[in-house]
Amino acid sequence: MHASSHSFYSAAMNNTLGIIIVIALFLLWNLDLIATLLNLKALNPKLPSEFKGIFTEDKYAESQHYTRITSQFDIVQSTFSLALTLTFWLLGGFGWLDDFCRSIGYGPILTGLIFMAILFIAQTLIGIPFQIYSTFVIEAKFGFNKTTPKTFVIDQIKGLILMALIGAPILALILWIFGAVAHAWLWAWIAFTLIQLLLTYLAPTYILPLFNKFEPMEDGELKSAINALSAKCDFPLTEIYVMDGSKRSTKSNAFFTGFGKNKKIALFDTLIEKHTTEGLVGVLAHEIGHFKCKHIIQRMVVSTIQTAVIFFLIGIATNPNGAFAQQLFDAFYVEQISTYAGLIFFFILFSPVNKVLSIFSNRCSRKHEFEADAYAANAQGTPEHLIGALKQLSADNLVNLTPHPFLVFLEYSHPPMLTRIDALRRLKLDA
Repeated sequence: MHASSHSFYSAAMNNTLGIIIVIALFLLWNLDLIATLLNLKALNPKLPSEFKGIFTEDKYAESQHYTRITSQFDIVQSTFSLALTLTFWLLGGFGWLDDFCRSIGYGPILTGLIFMAILFIAQTLIGIPFQIYSTFVIEAKFGFNKTTPKTFVIDQIKGLILMALIGAPILALILWIFGAVAHAWLWAWIAFTLIQLLLTYLAPTYILPLFNKFEPMEDGELKSAINALSAKCDFPLTEIYVMDGSKRSTKSNAFFTGFGKNKKIALFDTLIEKHTTEGLVGVLAHEIGHFKCKHIIQRMVVSTIQTAVIFFLIGIATNPNGAFAQQLFDAFYVEQISTYAGLIFFFILFSPVNKVLSIFSNRCSRKHEFEADAYAANAQGTPEHLIGALKQLSADNLVNLTPHPFLVFLEYSHPPMLTRIDALRRLKLDA
C-alpha cells in the first residue's frame, strides 16, 4: 500500500513524531482560543477615567464591539486553517502532491518550486474569502475600510508577481545550496541574511511604492518641528514623506526606513489629519527612541541568530541519511526525503516552538516600547504630548483598552495603552 493512502491511525501507531506534531498543533490552537475567550470576558463596559473626553460612551462601546467581532472572526479563521491543514495532511495530501510534482519530470529545484508554488497559490486562494470578509464586511462596518475592489484585486496580483520575481529565485537558491554545497545550512543562512538586508534597503525605494504613493512633505509647521526634533536628538534624518494610507484604511501609522546616515520617515496621511503637531512629534520621538536605544540593532542581531538556528535545524530535517528526517517525512506520508518538502514540514513542526519563542520576543519588545516612550518624553520635556497621541490613536483605531493579561503575555508586542500611559505619568524626566 502506498504511504499516502495510510490512515492516520496506522501512521500514528508507527510514528511518535506525527502524534507529537498533531498534539502540539492542537495545544497551540487551544492556547490561542483560551487567550481570546479570556480577553472577551475581560471587556469592561465602564470607560476608564483616563480616556474620558477622548472616547465617548458610544465610541467606547463600539471599540468593545469591534474587539468581539474581530476576535470571533479570528477563532473561525484559525479553526478552519487548522482543520484544513490536518485534513490535507492526514488524507495523504502532501504525499500525493509530491508524487504529482515528481511525475512532471523536472530536476529537484524546479520540482521543489512547483511543489511550493502549488501550496502557496492554494493557501492564497483559500485565504482570499477571509480577507474579503475582513476588509469589506468587518472593517467597512466600523468605518475603517477605504479599499476598493479594484485596489484589492491589484494588490493580490502585485503580491503574486513579487513572490514570483523575488520569492522564487530565493527559494531556488536555497534549494540549490542544500543540494550541492557542503555545510549547506551555514551557506543558506549567510545567503538568506544578505538577501534580507538587501531587500530591507531596497524596499522603501522599489517595493513599497508599488502599493502606495510617497510624497515629500510640504514645508510648514510640522516639517519644521520634525527637523528640529531630529537635530536635537542628533538623528540623521534625510527625507520626510507622506504616504497615502487613506487609500486602504482610515487607520493610521508612521515608520522609519533606511540604513546608516540615510534615515527616512513616512507618515500616513490619516495620522497627520487626526493629530496635533506636538502629538505627531511625540510619536516620531518614540520611533527615534528605538534607534537611539539600539533596539533595532538588537532585534536584527537576535533575528539573525534565530535564523541561523532555524537553518541548522532545517539541515537536520532534510538530511536524507538522518533518522529524524525519515521520521518527519513518514509523519507526513511522503516517501522520498527532499529539501523542498522538508522546508514545509519543518515550519509546521516549528510553529508551536515559534509560539513559545514569540512570548519571549514580545516581552522584550514591550520593554523596548517603555524605553522608547521614556526617550520621547525626555526629548520633548514632557510626557503629555505622547500621551495625547496614544489616546487619539486608541480612539481612532478602536483599541481594546482592557486586554486580558494572558493575551498580553502571549501576543502583545506593545504594552496595553493604559499601562503605557501610567508608566509615562510615573516617569521622572532627566534634568
